[in-house]
Amino acid sequence: MENEFLDKVKDNAAVRACSEKLQSEKGDSLVEGYTSGLWSFTRINVTQNDLQELRDIWAHWNEGTKQLFYQNYGDISYLFDVEVDKHLFRAMAHFWNSVYSCFTFGEVDLVPTVEEYTTLLRCPKIQVNKAYSKVFNGLTFAKKLMSITGMSKPWVTARIQQKRDGKCIPWENLRDLVLVHPDKRKRVDIFILSIYGLVIFPRALRHVDEAVTDLFNRLDKRITSVLAILDKTFRSLSMRQKAGKGRFIGCAQLLLVWFHRHFSKVNKVSYRVFSESYSPLKEEAAMQRRDDILEEKWMEILQNLKEEDTEWRAFWMVLAEILYRCGKFD
Repeated sequence: MENEFLDKVKDNAAVRACSEKLQSEKGDSLVEGYTSGLWSFTRINVTQNDLQELRDIWAHWNEGTKQLFYQNYGDISYLFDVEVDKHLFRAMAHFWNSVYSCFTFGEVDLVPTVEEYTTLLRCPKIQVNKAYSKVFNGLTFAKKLMSITGMSKPWVTARIQQKRDGKCIPWENLRDLVLVHPDKRKRVDIFILSIYGLVIFPRALRHVDEAVTDLFNRLDKRITSVLAILDKTFRSLSMRQKAGKGRFIGCAQLLLVWFHRHFSKVNKVSYRVFSESYSPLKEEAAMQRRDDILEEKWMEILQNLKEEDTEWRAFWMVLAEILYRCGKFD
């Protein structure tokens, strides 16, 4: 056992040496003379859907229905119990570096990774090597909703609305189905569709967008949604910063959980090493965090972050092997 541990330590040292050598040889990917535009004013809107109805539905489900949900969709239900600190989120948006696609907090450059978000969502059915991409299957929005909900074409078409440049369905219609649908699996499916539309990709408030149904149809094939979530997060942050204003369209809850877990030293909270059965989202949802720190104070804190303030490796991540070299190729 001791020799096996020492071998892993040696391998880790080799990975670090390889990384430092590459950085020394190849340097930065940006052009010489690049100047960061981080200090331009950004007034981001973090308006969220009211998720109390989702909480109420979940609270009234029996344990069997909840277990069916966990088995198919993981820990995502904990997201609607994570409070969004608007002061912190607005402050964070000022430090988003759209050129590097990362946050630059004082001396710290950091960005959410696929592995971190996958661990947070903790879904046993997800296969991380199956990335989501939109597949054209010829189905209309109405037909996709009919398949997901089990409702008739007249019922579905009567409830589809046009919002800006896309189609959507009001949450109220999906909520009523979740409450009365006789098929337990359909209730669970409609509920997860609503979570993706209201929490993960809240494009139109109190509506579920057509694009969410495309993603939902791929989830059943054990495809991970993490890349799509990160892509929407990065794009929305970059677009809002470029415009200087606008509403963030992405999962604010996941991004704030990620922040708190890496900057636990700032919050004076210590974490232990966890097993595969540990749910970081569940713990985060149960935490009582301060929300009385103003945006200006958060700006000061983030601007002065030092390397020692940061947990570089999220302690809730389970150790795993990585492929860093194949023959002579990095």
